[in-house]
Amino acid sequence: MSTDMIAAGNALAATLEAENAALAVLDLPRATGLLADKRRGIEALAGAQGVPARRDAAERMAHRLQALAAENKRLLERAIAAQGRVMAVVARSAAPQAAPAGYGTARGQRPVAFALAARA
Repeated sequence: MSTDMIAAGNALAATLEAENAALAVLDLPRATGLLADKRRGIEALAGAQGVPARRDAAERMAHRLQALAAENKRLLERAIAAQGRVMAVVARSAAPQAAPAGYGTARGQRPVAFALAARA
């Protein structure tokens, strides 16, 4: 494996490990902050393709990156689902609430005006 490919693979693996650690604790801002590093790592690895490499080292790096990428996908899906649940709670809490029944209104109708006079 060429030194360029090893360096690129190790850099990408380190970035995926850091992103996976952030996603595991749902630290989405930290995970999002690693996006540029992840893109650079992928580009560097793609640029190192085609350079003669030792087969066994290349296979080990490929397996490591596949495992990290699969874990990254699982954690991203989990984070997206959690964020969706939070957004649903926020949306429900922001929705207008209907007036309770028996409060002078029926659902969908305007409240009835009334006056109350009391003399002592």
